[in-house]
Amino acid sequence: MSASNSSRHGRLLFQGLISVIAVLWGQLLFAQHSHVALSQDIVNATTSFMASLSASQRQQATYDFADAERLNWHFIPRDRNGVVLKELNAQQLTAARTLLQSLFSARGFEKTENIRGLEAVLAAIEVNGRFVRDPDVYFITVFGAPSMETSWAVRYEGHHLAFNWTFVGGNGIASSPQFFGTNPAEVMSGPKQGTRVLAAEEDMARALVKSLSRSQAAEAILDGEAPRDIFTSADKEITALEDVGVSYAALDSSQQQMLMDLVEEVASAQTAAIADARIRTIREEGLENIKFAWMGSLERGDAHYYRVQGPGFLIEYDNTQNNANHVHLVWRDFQGDFGRDLIRMHYDSVASEHGPGHQH
Repeated sequence: MSASNSSRHGRLLFQGLISVIAVLWGQLLFAQHSHVALSQDIVNATTSFMASLSASQRQQATYDFADAERLNWHFIPRDRNGVVLKELNAQQLTAARTLLQSLFSARGFEKTENIRGLEAVLAAIEVNGRFVRDPDVYFITVFGAPSMETSWAVRYEGHHLAFNWTFVGGNGIASSPQFFGTNPAEVMSGPKQGTRVLAAEEDMARALVKSLSRSQAAEAILDGEAPRDIFTSADKEITALEDVGVSYAALDSSQQQMLMDLVEEVASAQTAAIADARIRTIREEGLENIKFAWMGSLERGDAHYYRVQGPGFLIEYDNTQNNANHVHLVWRDFQGDFGRDLIRMHYDSVASEHGPGHQH
């Protein structure tokens, strides 16, 4: 290659590199802007909620971000740490509601309220039962100091609700583990008879599995009875389950849309910006890599289980307990639960900026 051609080639490579950097920088600024706008709303709502608490309540509600309590999540009836809704006055409850509504979509928040309402149904069914069934025994816990610059987190938890949001440096939001449960899955009697809080998540999956051809069903429907519960339970960290099921690529266009509608239904419990970011990430990782698997009966009212698994996420749904009238539904991110991926990227960014010897 001549010197002039070499020089021209070098200029073209440089210009191309500049163009790529410009595009990536624009995308980064857009992503940061959308996250920052959302985070500031949540920062304000969290700060207002914390300010509404008494000193003793604030002490109950607050932990250091690095405290092991942040990973201490579960969805069963048990003792919990944080400030409980039952002990809040009207002003504090309004601040709590504002905080939660900044984190959930309207539909997601409605589901959480309806699930809390099922505690009253259980209290009527389980007279003198071994668990306290109270719609107000749900806890909010804050880890770290809410701001746009620091790492901090919020947990909202009680029986059959377990939600965890992690904020890292104002530039990223993690929103898993995310857990919904319903018992009863369908209320069979009383004032709330016919209520099915997670009806869409059940019915959409059943419609999909029933739409499968014989060859598709042979891949999707696994041998054996539906498991007693979700496989991942309340594990603090998970890895991908067995790579089984029918792939997105093996579905026709109508079935592919049904599968994505199901994924979006579960994601849409979160506020729109978080849900949209989840779906965008799933698409970037490749829809063809998503698999849908089913275990148990195909008929409503019988025990059944399904999961949707992609390269970075897992949805598990189980309805087997209490004569198949008790649902557990979870969304997990293999790298992103509790913001692990965001924290790692943040530390890597700080290290590259200040050198390997920088102390965090």
